[in-house]
Amino acid sequence: MDLYEAMSTLRAVRRLRPDPIDDAIIERVLTAATWAPTGGNTQPWRIVALTDADKKQALQDLYKPHWDSYLPGYEARLSHMPEDARASSIKAMDAGNYLAAHMHEAPLIAVFCFNPKLMTITDSELDRPSVVGGGSVYPAVQNFLLACRNEGLGCVLTTLLCYEEAAVKELLGMPEDWYPCAHIPVGYPVLGGHGSIRRRALDQMVRYNQW
Repeated sequence: MDLYEAMSTLRAVRRLRPDPIDDAIIERVLTAATWAPTGGNTQPWRIVALTDADKKQALQDLYKPHWDSYLPGYEARLSHMPEDARASSIKAMDAGNYLAAHMHEAPLIAVFCFNPKLMTITDSELDRPSVVGGGSVYPAVQNFLLACRNEGLGCVLTTLLCYEEAAVKELLGMPEDWYPCAHIPVGYPVLGGHGSIRRRALDQMVRYNQW
């Protein structure tokens, strides 16, 4: 599909059908991830493509308590939102509840992993949270999401399982110096799937020549 259309309609799709995905389609979306740029072309990331039913259930069991803990704060913010934003956020919350209860049904969960020893993390010594290392991982995540969009697959980037890093590493048999940083359930949408998105206008996001 047209690239701009794909980017402008890439929604977080959390209601996914358990229907299987053809192996050739899975290979295409995984291959798209490998085309992403990385610092020094080192590709310091890997994907564990999770299809095993027991392991998907184990991830859901780790995920759901963190989603449940996140909900009260989410609900509290709803009361301060404009009506149009509140309606959209309620839909997103309901979809999040669905994912927390049905994640194990997704035919594929792509777990993106990274090795910081293979990265040049130029902001690691600054007095703020480091983000530069993500620049060698999340472009691959975005390629993967866009490829899923192109194939008519629903998908959503989740990070709550990063709270359970040790358990995820053990579950997936990850080496000591590799760590998970994104968990993406993938499947065909239950409802409408991708579509129009809400984002801030360009003049709110871009400044020319100075802040």
